[in-house]
Amino acid sequence: MVDDLEIVRLHAFNDNYIWLLRRNDSAVVVDPGDEAPVLAYLEEHHLTLSAILVTHHHGDHIGGIDDLLAHPGLHRVPVFGPASEAIASVSNPLVDGDRVELPQIGASFDVIAVPGHTRGHIAYYGRNIHSCGVLFCGDTLFACGCGRIFEGTPQQMWRSLARLAELPGETRAYCAHEYTQANIRFALAVEPGNKALQIRAEQVTRLRAEDQATVPSLLSDELATNPFLRWDAPEVIAAASRYSGQTVTEAEQVFTAIREWKNKF
Repeated sequence: MVDDLEIVRLHAFNDNYIWLLRRNDSAVVVDPGDEAPVLAYLEEHHLTLSAILVTHHHGDHIGGIDDLLAHPGLHRVPVFGPASEAIASVSNPLVDGDRVELPQIGASFDVIAVPGHTRGHIAYYGRNIHSCGVLFCGDTLFACGCGRIFEGTPQQMWRSLARLAELPGETRAYCAHEYTQANIRFALAVEPGNKALQIRAEQVTRLRAEDQATVPSLLSDELATNPFLRWDAPEVIAAASRYSGQTVTEAEQVFTAIREWKNKF
């Protein structure tokens, strides 16, 4: 158990989050799309970057890696990332079932393949961190939402989300964007009778009014409020059927209809 591991939220671009994990004088970053906030934090806190974790190849997740590696003393920092995506800076390619050991921060992560948003997207699950487990899910699972399907298929994305839904409910999901408020507006259109969702909407409204972040989120909260994980909820099934103009009952069909609806919402 690594309870003294600190997870820091770094802001990038309009709504990206770069996650920095620190313990003692070492740090690891996840999806550094911009090197500037990472370098500034390392310098301010006198930390040594010991590894970079990448979930997928999009520029807002990898754009800062080369400049980080070009910084004095960082050219040998290992970069972990998906083996099936063309990311030139990745020195340690990963596939489903691999395990990433990060001794400098006393943590390890299981690699979960979650294709859909991109063909090779991966997530990192640390099962014994902060007594609850943590998940760095990139752009696959968002707070009250999920990523767009750019390269994969709806079936792939549904299966990927179903895998994440099997993790313990106390898992904290660290997604890469502050999309929660917009996601909740759509979720309420899908499932307006969901009391847990109504409460979450009020909480998120208060947080954003105070310019506070809404992530990480608990997986149990996602299971209770996120329409993209609630393909078996009667109200979600009914909404998917109305949108499709035909009765849909299979989980994959329900998910596909809801995802298509969100694309146009």
